[in-house]
Amino acid sequence: MICVSVAEPTLELIFKAIENEELAEIRLDLINLSEREINTLFSKNVKLIATCRQGKYSDNKRKAILQKSIEAGAAYVDIELEATDDFKTEIVELAKKKNCKVIISYHNYDNTPPKGELEQVVDWCFECGADIAKIVCKVNHISDNAGLLSLYEQDKEIIAFGMGPKAKFTRIAAPFLGAPFTYASVTTGKETADGQIDKATLAELLEMLENV
Repeated sequence: MICVSVAEPTLELIFKAIENEELAEIRLDLINLSEREINTLFSKNVKLIATCRQGKYSDNKRKAILQKSIEAGAAYVDIELEATDDFKTEIVELAKKKNCKVIISYHNYDNTPPKGELEQVVDWCFECGADIAKIVCKVNHISDNAGLLSLYEQDKEIIAFGMGPKAKFTRIAAPFLGAPFTYASVTTGKETADGQIDKATLAELLEMLENV
């Protein structure tokens, strides 16, 4: 399954971007939506991931945004492993009550740690209440990809891929190795992460590989 990552500036454009999509991630940290708009968006009959990364908003504001999204009907909520314990606990507890699956995500924008460290990170994600552990690291050397993809050897719900031009194929490989879904941009030029592939191209590549 492909999850399109959406950061359109208005609710109207977001609705257009997620039309006919099976799953979409809403990058709430990259857009400005009112509480009413968040409620309208996440109450739609579409599976949506509520994501609000650190940086734009204070932790209290981010927590309020994610809580509102969960209350409105988000199918998934994405929480950074690096968030404070109190932050994670409050969001996880609400998500469990609302039947919203929890993605605990780890991002390393500098490099890819050794396999042993990555495996420890996966364990931490699940200890924090994850239904899915998401591991994303900057790939500086082609060999870095091996450690990331080896995480799929574990019998756990994991999404693991690399960032950067040397890691694009990991986004393609992920669904074949056990990831419940992989991420894509809506179209070329609307990427929300380094190395993201547009949905049309990714879908074509996945279909081609499935038919090999």
